[in-house]
Amino acid sequence: MHLEKPVREVFAGVFRVNEKLSTRSLAPGIKVYGEDLNRKKDCEYRAWDLFRSKLAGAIQKGLREMPIMPGGSVLYLGAASGTTASHVADIVGEDGIVYCVEMSPRTVRDLVRACEVRPNMVPLLADARFPAQYASAIEEESEGRVDVIYQDVADPEQTRIIATNANAFLQKGGAAMLCLKARSIDATVNPQEVFRKTKPELEKTFEILQEINLDPFDKDHLFYNLRKK
Repeated sequence: MHLEKPVREVFAGVFRVNEKLSTRSLAPGIKVYGEDLNRKKDCEYRAWDLFRSKLAGAIQKGLREMPIMPGGSVLYLGAASGTTASHVADIVGEDGIVYCVEMSPRTVRDLVRACEVRPNMVPLLADARFPAQYASAIEEESEGRVDVIYQDVADPEQTRIIATNANAFLQKGGAAMLCLKARSIDATVNPQEVFRKTKPELEKTFEILQEINLDPFDKDHLFYNLRKK
């Protein structure tokens, strides 16, 4: 006899549904990137693709603490078309907010479509290197501070960008999550050497709570869970 597997909560707002990592959808019936939708009683869950979301990959590989939680405010740097950002919006829920910063006008058009059905997602066409470009939006809604900064930006100065944004928008003890892309920093150097050299730069601003190598979901990526000093 086939027994349906129960919904199991991994973190607040993050679930396993039929053993697949998932979030409870804020926009039932609507897919963002072709993900599977699963109905359980009166709730719909969106399967979270481990190969298309570095945050999902980090959770799968043993993330110990999840600072993104229901009711929270998140500054998402490098939101692209909204794949992971839409799951983050599901997690924070209707009482939370996700500021989605993306610098590509073409990509922002796709991002806006994801935001249209999730009122807690705010699309911002801006450059994460320059927090002043979007500071007024955060000041208006969140009094200039957020609970978490999540960064997935392909830029040689990834560590400087997250530190600059943390100094602008995080209080002491605030949380940050960084997807460090070694090949975007220096494609000619062994990724492990890149990680070794960038770590002291991060430690100037943050306490490193956990490091997760994202292989096989994302090659040459290191995921950091951080706390602002």
